[in-house]
Amino acid sequence: MNDQTETIERPEDETEDDYALRNRVVAAAVQATNAGDRARLLEVFEPLHPADIADLLEQVGLEDRTRILQLAGDYIDGEILSEIDEDIRDGVVEILEPTVLADAVRELESDDVVDILEDLGDEQQEAVLEALDVVDRIAVEQALAYPEFSAGRLMQREVVIAPEHWSVGDAIDHMRAQDDLPEQFYHVVLVDPRHRPTAYVTLGRLMSSPRDVLLSAITEDSFRTFDAVEDEGDVAYAFNQYHLITAPVVDEDGRLVGVITIDDAMAVLDEEHEEDVLRLGGVGDESLSNSTLEIVKRRFPWLGINLATAILASIVISIFEDVLQAVVALAVLMPIVASMGGNAGTQSMTVAVRALATRDLTGSNAWRVVRREAVAGLLNGLIFAVVMGIVGLIWFGSPAIGAVIAVAMVVNLLVAGLSGVLVPLALDKAGIDPALASGTFVTTVTDVVGFFAFLGLASWVLL
Repeated sequence: MNDQTETIERPEDETEDDYALRNRVVAAAVQATNAGDRARLLEVFEPLHPADIADLLEQVGLEDRTRILQLAGDYIDGEILSEIDEDIRDGVVEILEPTVLADAVRELESDDVVDILEDLGDEQQEAVLEALDVVDRIAVEQALAYPEFSAGRLMQREVVIAPEHWSVGDAIDHMRAQDDLPEQFYHVVLVDPRHRPTAYVTLGRLMSSPRDVLLSAITEDSFRTFDAVEDEGDVAYAFNQYHLITAPVVDEDGRLVGVITIDDAMAVLDEEHEEDVLRLGGVGDESLSNSTLEIVKRRFPWLGINLATAILASIVISIFEDVLQAVVALAVLMPIVASMGGNAGTQSMTVAVRALATRDLTGSNAWRVVRREAVAGLLNGLIFAVVMGIVGLIWFGSPAIGAVIAVAMVVNLLVAGLSGVLVPLALDKAGIDPALASGTFVTTVTDVVGFFAFLGLASWVLL
């Protein structure tokens, strides 16, 4: 036992990332599981945060994960379950015993239960719903009735409310008398007689005010509500833009149905940012927990599109086959033209896609951004034109080749700057996610234009 304990202790000179799950922790969990030693496995789990246990389950293979879950049993609680990546969560739910699953979901707030359920199949959803109390089940089913990725799916039903006419003392006495307050909350929401939210009071103001002060006298200016059908991305943007901590959610009649808290809103922003990064790489919503077949299916379509666009660029090259045969030096310089154009276009595209996602790039400033990128591309093109002109002259001893590569560099970097902004803008206008499709089209534009400009100039000047 002592030897095993040493394998998970942290040396003082540890240089690993403090927040990365250590290899020896994973190894210790697998070792304990293989030995069927539940006490040892729980000893490994004990100092870990639920998110770290979820990471451990994601990092091990399917067989090890199954054995760990079966051995850990009822140690797998709702917090751990809610932290597990959605790509493997349905498999985890299938492995857990029904009683363990029931106990796990009962301790979660409604928004976390909904988050788990919406990624499961119908049979698994029903198994989880059956584990809930009648009141909680109704609340979760009502949330699931809202559109996917809406505020209604994101909200939690547990809300602390108070009538508008209450005083601070009334609110405090009410909360002290309750035994089912939310585990975490930041505001007391004030409602009118028709159950419509009108304002909220922070717990800090509430606790620091005299008992006889009316709640309506200490409300916050940041108060705003969201419709239950509003897109969760818009909600997350508003939370970030206006520095919200809590926001009530209302139905079509303006009645309070739930509340969204900052942790859920920031989780949406984090997911959207991660999704944008992955889509810029042409891998969609892929994760490390995906199977090989799933990875192939997700990557294949965009690799196919990339092949088609590469063939288009090759067709442009074939048009100038004669000049390539006559001046072999052009074949040596062609990759430089393509690489510089592609990189410049990717730089502009990355900035544009990010600005579209954060709504900093809009119709009101689009042309100013396009002009800025065009000028930046032109200036970079002129600088590198001088560099490549000198390189072409020294390398091949030909002023003409130096001039051709210099002019082509200017043209391609100018086009790269323009396409890096215009392509994402056009895709966004057409209702297509710019993060998903921009890379392929920008690369195609820079390759085609770069090769055409370079080889076209070469055939005109050198032949």
